[in-house]
Amino acid sequence: MNPIETILEKYPVAIVDGALATELERRGCDLNDALWSAKVLMEQPELIHQVHLDYFYAGADFAITASYQATVEGFARRGLNRDDALDLMKKSVQIAQTARDEFWSDENNRIDRARPLIAGSVGPYGAFLADGSEYRGDYGLTEQELIDFHRPRVEALIASGADLLACETIPCLIEAQALVKLLSEFPNTFAWFCFSAKDDEHISNGEKISDCAKWLNQIPQAAAIGINCTSPLYIPSLIREIKKNTDKPVLVYPNSGEIYDPISNTWHGETSCDAFGKQSKEWFENGAVIIGGCCRTTPDHIREVRNWARRKHGLI
Repeated sequence: MNPIETILEKYPVAIVDGALATELERRGCDLNDALWSAKVLMEQPELIHQVHLDYFYAGADFAITASYQATVEGFARRGLNRDDALDLMKKSVQIAQTARDEFWSDENNRIDRARPLIAGSVGPYGAFLADGSEYRGDYGLTEQELIDFHRPRVEALIASGADLLACETIPCLIEAQALVKLLSEFPNTFAWFCFSAKDDEHISNGEKISDCAKWLNQIPQAAAIGINCTSPLYIPSLIREIKKNTDKPVLVYPNSGEIYDPISNTWHGETSCDAFGKQSKEWFENGAVIIGGCCRTTPDHIREVRNWARRKHGLI
């Protein structure tokens, strides 16, 4: 059964956690590195555990693992062999599971809550390149090349017991199609598919989000369709475009609205997520039923979403 349905059958809104990598930075980690949060997976896994735990306490129903930038090729640049790289990917799931189990062991944390799920993060090919192409999608790879690239991580995340996969920040439809074809090798696994967008109608490489949603709507293993790591200002229109073309759950977890510079690994511009709870209400009213945050959002943002959702549930 689609694991997302188990939450949405009981609650009208499900909540994704917020940023992992930029939250680790906020806590003192140096992520000026091509491995990004996967570097912390190697060096300070206990910090990842704590961030997951903080998001559960803030109200998250889903924890996304620290495997977004974790690839065999990326770890090989650091001298790790294939087995060690795969073990780290599996470890990303185990860390999130341990944090979830610690949170859930306290019966007080179960009140009016669904048992949180672990979503194994599958970042795009461009994340491995670490050159910003995850926001362009101009890889020039074939579908088969993308399948071969993603297979080791997908296998590792599934083998380690992730409840579902989070195929996220996808900049082009061909990459989603490659992941769908790969997913068919694991017929009991579901995944959500989230695209990065350049404006209020188009994903990063210029394709229409409506076309992406229409194509994914026919895929049984696609548990939800949505947008992540995109300015909150574009989200309402993007939700409507998706909603018109699918009957699957729509999910959104936008970034803070700031712009990322992949050359200097820095963020610039103004934030547009200062009223995340209020914005979440707007996103829900436009059709999103799974809501969270991406880069530069924090447990406080997720707490705002939870407080709004609890009012929606009639719990406060």
